[in-house]
Amino acid sequence: MAAGVQPGLQAGLGVGQVHAGHPDLGKSQRAGPALQLLPQRLQPVRVQTCPRRPPLPLTSDHPPILETRHLAWPDEAACAAWAAALAARPGIRQACIELHGPLGAGKTTFVRHLLRALGVTGRIKSPTYAVMEPHVLGDGGEAAHFDFYRFSDPREWLDAGFRDVFARPGLKLCEWPEQAAGLLPVPDLRLTLQPLDEERREVTAEALTPLGAALLP
Repeated sequence: MAAGVQPGLQAGLGVGQVHAGHPDLGKSQRAGPALQLLPQRLQPVRVQTCPRRPPLPLTSDHPPILETRHLAWPDEAACAAWAAALAARPGIRQACIELHGPLGAGKTTFVRHLLRALGVTGRIKSPTYAVMEPHVLGDGGEAAHFDFYRFSDPREWLDAGFRDVFARPGLKLCEWPEQAAGLLPVPDLRLTLQPLDEERREVTAEALTPLGAALLP
């Protein structure tokens, strides 16, 4: 089958090739083995183009912040007063609150003041080793205090029944929520505590749901 372009531009070994008019060869002499490389004629390349797609919309794993408050707690008494004001807000008993901050920022201290203001009696201890401590509020409602500092295996989330806990009504307070990233629901409030010294704290309170916005004192 003939090709569209003459393929005479091939490499030949020249065996049996007759050369006419060469000064060193007779008209009927044959050339010895010789390698002849002739320049190749390039074929045009057809490039297929794909239709231009619209850019993908930007997405974020972070829910929008509806409202932000910047607070200054000069001492623990200010922390207790803000916790008491929060405890008086309607809907607090169904809220999910995340607490961020370094070790010693006062996250557990705030939780203790909030639970006391909600009528919890008895010892309120940090759930660092147990991961979760349940509490009964003064009106009979439930609260669950989580500390995910040592949480490392997502399977523990199911094994410990945490999914069922978050599905039930009640207040959820989560310290070190970043250790359980991707497993927790969107919080209503996110509190970030930054220590300035042994007493003073700067606090950022962010509402991520309408309930959270209604809770801010």
